[in-house]
Amino acid sequence: MDYQSLLDRYYPEVGDLRLLLLKHSRQVADRCLSIARRHPELGADEQFLEEAAMLHDIGIRWCHAPGIFCTGTEHYIRHGLLGAELLRREGFPRHARVCERHTGTGLTRLQIEREKLPLPLADYVPETLEEQLVCYADKFYSKSHPDRVLTVDEAARSLARFGEEGVAKFRGWAERFE
Repeated sequence: MDYQSLLDRYYPEVGDLRLLLLKHSRQVADRCLSIARRHPELGADEQFLEEAAMLHDIGIRWCHAPGIFCTGTEHYIRHGLLGAELLRREGFPRHARVCERHTGTGLTRLQIEREKLPLPLADYVPETLEEQLVCYADKFYSKSHPDRVLTVDEAARSLARFGEEGVAKFRGWAERFE
């Protein structure tokens, strides 16, 4: 699978949104690959990991987030689900799972219901190693501040507003992956 051809198809114009998406996705992919290479005992599928990291935010173009050049109409929290739907239509169900499971440290049905999030009631929690790695690596890079790399502590603090369970999961990943 050539992730570049999918990005070219859905982000054909060279502009701020494409450049930001490519920069952020490359940051996440490079961190994932660095972890996989430092920890060969994990047995990560490096090719899939790079593809999935490069495509994890493909759904942002349909969301409304003008601060990061997204001029769509969908709520931003739906970008993972939108990307997953696109990738499933394109025949990439494994990559789609990464898209829909990378928000926060994953979203549970209970969280969606409790927070009244505009998502179908389901669990979107990373299960496979590669899903966890992309979710973890994504927390170090913000599309709002693309030149900043968060520390583990800063990334954990940014998750605190969503509950201590997510912070604990993130810190567990940090122990395993760093």
